[in-house]
Amino acid sequence: MVNTNDEQKKHFVLVHGAGHGAWCWFKLKPLLEAVGHRVSALDLSACGTNTKVIYQVTSLYDYILPLLEFMATIPCEEKVVLVGHSLGGMCIALAMERFPEKVSVAVFLTAMMPDSVHKSSYVLDQFHEKTLGEDRLDNQVLPYKNNESDTELTSVLFGPNFISSKLYHLCSNEDRELRKILVRPGPLIRKSLKSAKLFTEERYGSVRRVYVICDEDSVIKKEFQRWMIDNNPVIETKELKGVNHMPMICDPKQVSLCLLDIALAYS
Repeated sequence: MVNTNDEQKKHFVLVHGAGHGAWCWFKLKPLLEAVGHRVSALDLSACGTNTKVIYQVTSLYDYILPLLEFMATIPCEEKVVLVGHSLGGMCIALAMERFPEKVSVAVFLTAMMPDSVHKSSYVLDQFHEKTLGEDRLDNQVLPYKNNESDTELTSVLFGPNFISSKLYHLCSNEDRELRKILVRPGPLIRKSLKSAKLFTEERYGSVRRVYVICDEDSVIKKEFQRWMIDNNPVIETKELKGVNHMPMICDPKQVSLCLLDIALAYS
C-alpha cells in the first residue's frame, strides 16, 4: 500500500462497543496508520484502561464523556471520520449531535444507529423486542447503583461461552482469550434513554452516514442491521463478507479497505 500525501490524510476516530475498550482496534489501527492516516482510539468511561468504575456511569453522557471531551479538542477547521462499533453507534450519534461541524462522515460498523424521529431508546427497544428470548448463554445482567442516586441501573458482563460462540466465533483462539482476559462489565443505557430525545435532524441528521453490514454477525444480526438502515436511511451501505460482530479483529484488512474507501468518497 502506498502512503498518502498530506492533502489525502484523514483522521479516524474509533469508538468501541459494549464491554470493550480502545484495545479492540489493535489490528486495524496500524493498518490505517501505515498508509499515513491519523487514528485515535478511545476508552469510554469504565472501559478498557479508563479508571472509572461501572457504578459511576449513570447515563449515555457519562459513558461517552471521554469521546465528547476529545471531540471538543479538535480544531474547528478539522473534520474527522467518526467510526462507531456496536453500542458505539449510540455514542458517535451523540458526538454527531454535539459536534456536527467536526464530522465529515460517520461510519456505523454493525452498530446501533438511532434516528431523529423517535425517542432516543427506540432502536435499542426494538433490538430488545426482536431478540427477546434468544439464548444469551452465560452473560450476566447485574444491577448496580450510583452512590449519589437511588436509581437502579443495569450492566452486562459477557460470559466466556457467549464470547466464544456468538461474539468471537470467527476469530482466533488467541483473540478469544485476549477478550476473556480484558473483560469488563458495560452499562445497559436503554433505561436512561427512555424519556430522552437527544438526536435532532438539524444536527445529528445533518452529518453524512454510512452503514457497514457484517454478514455473519450473530449479535446484531444482518436482518436487524438492514431494519435500522430502512428506519433511518444512509448515503451508502457497504457489506463485509465472512465477518462476525468483531470485524476489526476477525478481518482487519477488509475493514481497513472499507474505511479507506468511505474516507476517500466522503471526507
